[in-house]
Amino acid sequence: MNGSPNVRSRKQAAAGEKQNGTPNGHPTGSANPKRSSSTTELPENIFLFYPNIIGYSRIILAIASLYYMPLHPRTCSLLYSISCLLDALDGIAARYFEQSTQFGAVLDMVTDRCTTACLLVFLSSAWPRWALLFQGLISLDLASHYMHMYATLTMAGRGMSHKKVDENRSKLLHLYYTNKNVLFTVCALNELFFIALYLLSFSSPILSPSLLPSDKSPGSSSQPGSPSHPASTFFAAPGSAWAMELARANKMDSTLPWIFAAVSSPVMAAKQILNVVQLVKASNWLAEGDIKARREQGLPRKKKKKN
Repeated sequence: MNGSPNVRSRKQAAAGEKQNGTPNGHPTGSANPKRSSSTTELPENIFLFYPNIIGYSRIILAIASLYYMPLHPRTCSLLYSISCLLDALDGIAARYFEQSTQFGAVLDMVTDRCTTACLLVFLSSAWPRWALLFQGLISLDLASHYMHMYATLTMAGRGMSHKKVDENRSKLLHLYYTNKNVLFTVCALNELFFIALYLLSFSSPILSPSLLPSDKSPGSSSQPGSPSHPASTFFAAPGSAWAMELARANKMDSTLPWIFAAVSSPVMAAKQILNVVQLVKASNWLAEGDIKARREQGLPRKKKKKN
């Protein structure tokens, strides 16, 4: 009978363990919380996030469009347009799956800049007379976006997106970057204008006089397969000048490209104004940071007067 209190206490302890679910009264898996959390959490692979995979597909489509650009305007325009439209899809995927990353934002911007620049390079070769204008547009686009992103990362701090523009700094840029409808419309119509110019280089004799029929020889014709176009020219290198002229001989209707160019031209002009504003604002922001840094360093130092 002297051992009955010990027996009762053991039974009470066992009942307590049974009620809690595990021995010693600890819940399952909570004996060592740090160990369990370290074994269950796996490092994320940022490069395999859904928005970034969409970004890689944009690059593949853009490269394919560049390959077809000198010879097949319809195929090139289709691939290029799909690549541009996917620009909106990756943002939707990033918000839906909560996978917004700095890498994805930079990848998206770099892809946009490179694809537009490549198309403008082709337009420069199609119309050498306007090459300086297209080169200026390439330079403005690259410079304004680079300086804007650099200023955002430098002045606003790590983790700040280049699309988060303070309204006090620029109401125009704030509207452009924060309103998704405005951003999509401006970017889409800007690209549509350059695609229309690309199609007009194959279809409009007004802009491309080389499309007009030539009377150099009685039996000459600008159509492929004529005596002036031997069969060997069909195997011309895709990037050669002769291949470009051969592809232009394929007649295309210029009505739709002219309509696209007319509708999108005001938005394209507005986009270039935005690029100028973005460049100026970013330059001023960086200059403000330089002034603040120089003051903290005690610069400019006051020169001692010589007696």
